[in-house]
Amino acid sequence: MSKTVLLKATLDVGMPGPEHFEIVHTPVPAIGDGLLVELHAISADPYMRGQMRSTGGYKAGKPMAGFVSGKVLESKLPEWKVGDLFGGNLPYVSVQTVSVAQLKASPFRRLTELVSEKELGLGIGALGMPGATAYGGLIGILRPKAGDTIWVSGAAGAVGGMVGMIAKNVYGCTVIGSAGGPEKCSLVTQKFGFDHCIDYKTCSSTKDFIKAIRKVSPKGIDMYFENVGGMHFEAAMSCLRPNGRVAVCGAIAGYNDAKPTPEKIHITNLIYNLQRVEGFTCEPWLVGGRDDFLGDMAKWIKEGKLQVEETFFDGIESFGTAFQSLFVGGNTGKVVLRVGPEYGGGATPAAKL
Repeated sequence: MSKTVLLKATLDVGMPGPEHFEIVHTPVPAIGDGLLVELHAISADPYMRGQMRSTGGYKAGKPMAGFVSGKVLESKLPEWKVGDLFGGNLPYVSVQTVSVAQLKASPFRRLTELVSEKELGLGIGALGMPGATAYGGLIGILRPKAGDTIWVSGAAGAVGGMVGMIAKNVYGCTVIGSAGGPEKCSLVTQKFGFDHCIDYKTCSSTKDFIKAIRKVSPKGIDMYFENVGGMHFEAAMSCLRPNGRVAVCGAIAGYNDAKPTPEKIHITNLIYNLQRVEGFTCEPWLVGGRDDFLGDMAKWIKEGKLQVEETFFDGIESFGTAFQSLFVGGNTGKVVLRVGPEYGGGATPAAKL
């Protein structure tokens, strides 16, 4: 048998938690025309909260889906061998088939030469969607130059930490982060190597944030990587220098609200200061359409330029708790739900084909 994470009911407002999900047992299907795979890691990501709304992509009584990594159990395809490791976007079903059509539609990536089975969390982290988001947003959108100053909100999270480390260790930028509480700020400066970290819990207003930024960087910032929204964005725009760039990745501050409060900025400043604000998604880099995301990230990890931080939850039954951790400050770095056979996620021997 296989295990599946179902959404019990859509949720328009409020905090998601274990009560909003259900784990069901399902038979392992026949392999079909593609692959039979076993998931070893599944991802909990902030963007999934919007998909839980009645207007979102997840439906009550249907499987959750998102970024996963795992191992090939059986293959009908010459390019995929039994034992190959992969990253992809699939339903949260512990053992499942992947058709040829799914392989073409999904950003399916071979990880066999890049990680071991024990490192498959990297397939949904530094070598997955968060890594591609950090890489693409910094390199493709912000286009850093040596000596630039960048502020990264959500700096203790899966994306923010990697943005700062790449900016610092690859491009030679001065890096400011913001995170919630002294413990996370210490992680950001001591492990990730940021030059400064602002504890946003000490800032009760946009003015407080502006003062905190100006204290560590009196001349302002050249780049801002947006993960949070709200007063973070307003403060960043007030401190952005001429020719400054903003990459908008997320706005987690308002994800649980019925109607998030819109940010207030002076758009005429964009004109006369020649500034640029750009939203983006990671897909062009994740699927290999732009630059060399997998090659560069694997190289930087090996060289020690990226320090991987992961928060682990074990067993597919822990999905609700893992997901909720994103909104209550219960994680640092990437949330990884380990669901391989050693965590009760594999098929029973009798069910394997």
